Amino acid sequence: MAAGESPKQNENGVKEALASLTGFLDEHTLLDLASRFSDTYRDLAKTSTEHFLVTPVTALPTGKEKGKFLSIDVGGTNLRIGFIDLAGELETSVQDVQKVEVPKIRQSYDKNWPIDDHLKMDKAEDLFAWIGDCIAEVITSALEDLSVSEPLQSPFGDELLLGITFSFPMAQTCLSEATLLPMGKGFAITSDLNLGKMLLAGYSRHLAEPTTNGENVHDKSNPSSKKRRLSKLPRIRIAAITNDTVATFASLAYAVKAAPNSRVAMGLIVGTGTNATVPMKVRDLHPSKPKELANSEDVETVVINTEWTIRGTDKPLNDLNIKTKWDLDLDQNSSAPGFQPFEYMTAGRYLGEIVRLVFVDLVSTNSSEAQLPPSLTARYSLPTRFLSEVVARADDATVIKELEDRYAPISSPTAFWTPGRSKLLKDIAYAVQQRSSALVAAACTGLLDCVHDICIDRAGAEYNGNGTHDDGTVEELVIAYAGGTISQYPEWLQTCQRWIDTLVTKGSAVNKSKRVVLKEALDGGIIGAGVLAGMTSDIA
Repeated sequence: MAAGESPKQNENGVKEALASLTGFLDEHTLLDLASRFSDTYRDLAKTSTEHFLVTPVTALPTGKEKGKFLSIDVGGTNLRIGFIDLAGELETSVQDVQKVEVPKIRQSYDKNWPIDDHLKMDKAEDLFAWIGDCIAEVITSALEDLSVSEPLQSPFGDELLLGITFSFPMAQTCLSEATLLPMGKGFAITSDLNLGKMLLAGYSRHLAEPTTNGENVHDKSNPSSKKRRLSKLPRIRIAAITNDTVATFASLAYAVKAAPNSRVAMGLIVGTGTNATVPMKVRDLHPSKPKELANSEDVETVVINTEWTIRGTDKPLNDLNIKTKWDLDLDQNSSAPGFQPFEYMTAGRYLGEIVRLVFVDLVSTNSSEAQLPPSLTARYSLPTRFLSEVVARADDATVIKELEDRYAPISSPTAFWTPGRSKLLKDIAYAVQQRSSALVAAACTGLLDCVHDICIDRAGAEYNGNGTHDDGTVEELVIAYAGGTISQYPEWLQTCQRWIDTLVTKGSAVNKSKRVVLKEALDGGIIGAGVLAGMTSDIA
């Protein structure tokens, strides 16, 4: 404590800080926030050209798509590549005595790499050359499993169909092409890059010319045939490029056949960053947006990449004075001030930094004796993963030990990590997690109201559906979700679902026939890319 400061004053300072983070978490305020989000989204869809971007996805998977595809998922933290086999609708003869369960989706040769900071900051050519190397590594692994007795031609044919999930804003006029828009998540790459061309260029150095030295490349008895087979990798053809939320949406829509009382209504990512996708009527969009679609005059509904974190989407947060001084500090000192204000308050890349800012502020203000560990004064030195895996899960003694190991003072006559400070860090982390979950719940509810899937009572509000079903059934609206924060941070998913339940119920009596359910689209980014590659003939 500072000189002359009482324990009561110190306690009040902590309470005030926690209240500034979570004091608005009540039904009335969050429903007001959801309603304002809905109004903001509706306005941005009509007026903005950097939000609510159309995608070439104008149809949903039928569940009959078949084939083998190479899939890539480029996220804010990791790169993932693997093969996706789609079995389509599985038919079983009525005469079969025994039914064998066959997976509708099979994954193989799946590999994962962290995207190091130097790759994020390098030139685009260097990043995509590295991605090309990783693609070649996965394809080579698949080829190496072939027996030497098999023909030397690639089992994939002359070219391999590729689906790409890219977790960043992009503009598209067709499913197989995309132009990169300004990126966040720590990447320094500029916009206006042709994503497909960059990726093909990065892989191209692994394409060797066919052998012309007179050797019989089909000689199965030649012991070097396997080696020579691997010297020429197949060409790849980009069949689909999509955003991570669209991929998540498509993957669950393919895996779970729609029923009369259940459908996938939205895709949600909460990981390093956050974003959402939802089908929208073309009439509700900016007049220029439908022109970007092929056969736009025949399109009634299109899947939208909302980019719901970009500047302008935070208007409700400003209007209700929900941002704290620490949120403003983080934003101002971020690599892109003002660019993604909603993401700075909710997503995994930033939650740990908010906790650090609050903790450092409280300890520095309330204790003249505290000597902050130097490692804790560096920005982003408190990762969200550490909060999730240690602070939110371990017992008090383990947390203190981990904190001492990770954030040790250079020299101090007394221990810095006392039980009191450890508890303070836990309390702040819990408050930040609870706020993140509630904010995303309000945004989801607002987005579903924006597209009229549910209703938040207001004068003249539209609604897709009747108040109640005659048979008493409830329609299930599925939010397909993916991302490390929502999937792995303790209590995050449960808190978000609880607030969605509350806001839908309190929003309007007509929602009595609706139930909004968060369902995980496991591996949605990589599976969804394969699903969309298999849908090319339907939506390109």
